[in-house]
Amino acid sequence: MKTTEKLRLEHPHIWDQLFGHPFVIGLGKGDLPNEKFQFYVKQDYYFLIQYSRVLALASAKSPSVAVIREFADLLTETITVEMDLHRSFCQGFGVSLEDLDNVIPAPVTLAYTDYLLRVAYEGNLTDIIATLLPCQWGYNETGLYLKKMGNNTDGNPYLPWINMYSSKEFTSFVDWLKELLNSLTVGIDEPTMKKLSDHFLTSTRYEYLFWEMAYSSHDWPI
Repeated sequence: MKTTEKLRLEHPHIWDQLFGHPFVIGLGKGDLPNEKFQFYVKQDYYFLIQYSRVLALASAKSPSVAVIREFADLLTETITVEMDLHRSFCQGFGVSLEDLDNVIPAPVTLAYTDYLLRVAYEGNLTDIIATLLPCQWGYNETGLYLKKMGNNTDGNPYLPWINMYSSKEFTSFVDWLKELLNSLTVGIDEPTMKKLSDHFLTSTRYEYLFWEMAYSSHDWPI
């Protein structure tokens, strides 16, 4: 069994809860309250800035020019296309560009991004991929699920979000990232597999907490 298959099968209940979270269901139906999406998009904008730093470190630690180029392309895609999508969303949801530039990360956002950055600085490329995959893979599966089961009419204000993460381009990248991890971990020993599994589980938990934080608008209490 490939490394990614093992990782994905270890904690299926968490993934089921990701897809069934009220925030995700609201995105799919198009009835997620505006203020909840406002909170989400501001926190996710901060997340993408820190995520871009992780991609830069992944590129620096890549074993070949081809892999360096792939991560560099993803970095460009993130800071242009994905962040542009957030900026365009904000205009329609009452969030100004000034609001985005002055986001204070909520506790979950700060903890998640600090974790990703620490692993990226201290670990190797397989560690980085194992921490990134729950976000990329989870968003892709969520987008594909909502594309199939959700409200895909123009009346859904969150349809651009669904379209982006269910797109062929995004799916192709996720498939590439999974295959890269598989190719880098052929014949790995059990301690290394355990380390990657721990990274994957931690990021998956943070993905759930991110939805939960956005749905409850959980910010600093003081």
